Amino acid sequence: MTILQKIRIISRILILGGSGFIGNALYKELAPFYNVHATYKTENAGYESNQHFHWFDMEQEEVDTLLHSLHPEFIISCVRGNVNSQLYLHNQLMNYVNKSNCRLIFLSSANVFDRFTNFPSYEYDKTFSESIYGRFKIKIENALLRLPPQKYVICRIPMIYGYNSPRLKAIKEQLLKKEAIEVFSNVVINATYIQKLTQQIHYIINRRRRGIFHLGSNDLIHHSELVKDIAITIGFENPLLKHVFDSNDDRQLSVLPKDNLLPKHLQFTIDDVVKSCEKPA
Repeated sequence: MTILQKIRIISRILILGGSGFIGNALYKELAPFYNVHATYKTENAGYESNQHFHWFDMEQEEVDTLLHSLHPEFIISCVRGNVNSQLYLHNQLMNYVNKSNCRLIFLSSANVFDRFTNFPSYEYDKTFSESIYGRFKIKIENALLRLPPQKYVICRIPMIYGYNSPRLKAIKEQLLKKEAIEVFSNVVINATYIQKLTQQIHYIINRRRRGIFHLGSNDLIHHSELVKDIAITIGFENPLLKHVFDSNDDRQLSVLPKDNLLPKHLQFTIDDVVKSCEKPA
């Protein structure tokens, strides 16, 4: 057994939000290699019988009890819910991480740059948002940046697609109902898909990477074109689109990797995102 294999076995990971779309996909990706625990809030979802899943409601209890019981080496935060409760939760997490042999991986969003319009955003560009969601993510990011560099990873993620993703399910439902899909024709984005995203985070954990990562495709596309390409790929040749224009010029909402590049096999393009929406063979 190699040293790397031993590290994989003994590393304990806690996923906050393990019953959600991203959290559950991460659990399935990481569980064969690490000692992975996760939280859930959804009742009657089958998690009660899994000893690696722990019921946790951040609005009713503090996370300290769970942390001191599990002693995780990595905490992945992909929890959703009340903003004030999330802020309080992450303050607890940062206090624990600062005093323990532990690293916090925070899943942030491209929306931390949604005030910028002219250029793509890179890892160490200044954040600036006009949305409540973007400002909330910035607040947690800024608190993390005050920790020692080895204590955190910030993963900024654009729109997530892939087979069985919530976004793809919503597109399919509207296509089947012959409803118009709202698209933003002058918004330029990059995107990701769930299979590649979980592989990228696996690599970051395995290699003990730190810093800020932009986990999106290396190329860009208009939002309307991406939705159209996905619709055609899943068998709808003439999708009904409702074009929304919020300005006269193109507006960027893209997070491109530059400083913290991942290996070639973990980089991908918009074409890969579109293909990921096909039903697996």
